[in-house]
Amino acid sequence: MPQNRKTIVKIGLDLIILLTVGIPVLSYHLFGDPYKRGFNCDDDSIRYPYRDSTISNKVLYVVGVFLPVTVITITEFVNEAGSKKEARGQTYILLGRPIPQVVWRIYTRIGVFLFGACMSQLTTDIAKYSIGRLRPHFLDVCKPSINCSLVIDPHEYIMPICLGENLKAIREARLSFPSGHSSFSAYTMVYAVIYLQACMQCKTNRLLKPFMQFLILMMTWFTALSRISDYKHHWSDVLVGFLQGVLVAVLVAFFVSDLFTKRKKTNSDIVLQNISVDAPTYNTMNSNDT
Repeated sequence: MPQNRKTIVKIGLDLIILLTVGIPVLSYHLFGDPYKRGFNCDDDSIRYPYRDSTISNKVLYVVGVFLPVTVITITEFVNEAGSKKEARGQTYILLGRPIPQVVWRIYTRIGVFLFGACMSQLTTDIAKYSIGRLRPHFLDVCKPSINCSLVIDPHEYIMPICLGENLKAIREARLSFPSGHSSFSAYTMVYAVIYLQACMQCKTNRLLKPFMQFLILMMTWFTALSRISDYKHHWSDVLVGFLQGVLVAVLVAFFVSDLFTKRKKTNSDIVLQNISVDAPTYNTMNSNDT
């Protein structure tokens, strides 16, 4: 029973932490009100036409979550099948039954991945709603009541009244910085690449792992570039979003996850083994001298 309670508490705490980060992300999308920023009539960067996204939000989130989760699950099962069947690490008990260690590893690694995804998205949303930068297609969506051709000073700062009928598109048109597509795709794909580097064992073909990593990186690269060609973001929005996603992925992979724990333990074991080998030799020499 103590082990069963310990497992339930750990899983419950994981869910609470994940929800604590995830609920604000959902709240921003449902109830967030972006900062109302005006414009100048001579600003040509917000005069582009509105276009549908090449990579829709649904595709972004489904692929961004499903692909890394699938990679983690398959890799862990393959590694388990190819390893020796011996007890490794702590055994967790749930409902009176031991949880297979491969299942527990998949749970913890997917949990860390999702936690990092929520952190990356929340970081992006805080910036989006606090800054309210206008998208390149803002004027096309907003249809402001001001006629810029009649404005005497084109540098005059104008707070527009939008006459456009699509209120959702107008709200979204104020969320240009940074690019959410770029940050989310960069985090999920870069984390998957780091995971493969740390955990995937390629004994049959040395090119298989770098080939998979290259394909994954090209997915986020194409996603980022499409945001510029679709006039959804300025290039600086995409650059900052991409760098933010990469930074969070690196921080989570190296400082939150246990992807590189085994390597560190192996190196420390080697050092301890060398010390234990050298110690008797040193003591033997001293006894002979005596």
